Amino acid sequence: MTGVLPVALGKATKIMPEVVHSIKEYVCVMELHGEVEEELIRRAAEEFKGEIYQRPPVRSNVKRRVRKRRIHDLEILEIKGRYVLMRVLCDAGTYMRKLCHDMGLVIGIGAHMRELRRTRSGPFTENMAFTMHHISEAVHLWKNEGKSEELSRLIYPMEVLSCNLPIIIVKDTAVAALAHGALLGAGGILAYTKDLNQGKTAAILTTRGELVGMALIMRSDFQKAELEKKPVAKMKAVVIERTLYPKTW
Repeated sequence: MTGVLPVALGKATKIMPEVVHSIKEYVCVMELHGEVEEELIRRAAEEFKGEIYQRPPVRSNVKRRVRKRRIHDLEILEIKGRYVLMRVLCDAGTYMRKLCHDMGLVIGIGAHMRELRRTRSGPFTENMAFTMHHISEAVHLWKNEGKSEELSRLIYPMEVLSCNLPIIIVKDTAVAALAHGALLGAGGILAYTKDLNQGKTAAILTTRGELVGMALIMRSDFQKAELEKKPVAKMKAVVIERTLYPKTW
């Protein structure tokens, strides 16, 4: 497999699980085990959109138990003989090898995955990626000539990770407390996106757009929580410097 592989540096490694477990996009070549009408292939592709049940293949690093995953989109890009080129947008942990195998069963002639390329991982798409050659050249310029401009161009700020998540913007007076592990109360919130659900992860940002870290939403009824003086979120990972904002307690 080739394609997009996000790599984190420093404190950003704390929040990489949000990328690892986020939505993925693949371009895949499926090889059919016999000749079949194109209409049957396209009809089978439609059947696999939405929630599916999938058991990981024998050669995998997880337990082989049936689990539920969602195929957000499955587009047939090209069909040439027994080869089917398709684009798949899916939940993390969806096996393309198994998807091709199962589609072959539905079509009735069998199939297997021939080639695979990951074109998206969370907020990172293929047009944001750089090759190992680019990285090697940038490191060479930095180490041997002291030029860091090219290396800086290859490194995205941690705030990019928030592009794929619900967002909560907190008051400046709440940042230091959160950085020290305090629970987030509704009174410390300035703004938030509408897609906040209990049990999900949200990115916590300052008013300047700095990433404080990732938090688990404890309750989404912020107004009621404020009246009851109950916390609405707790930090899962903190990446901002603790001393960047002054203490208010």
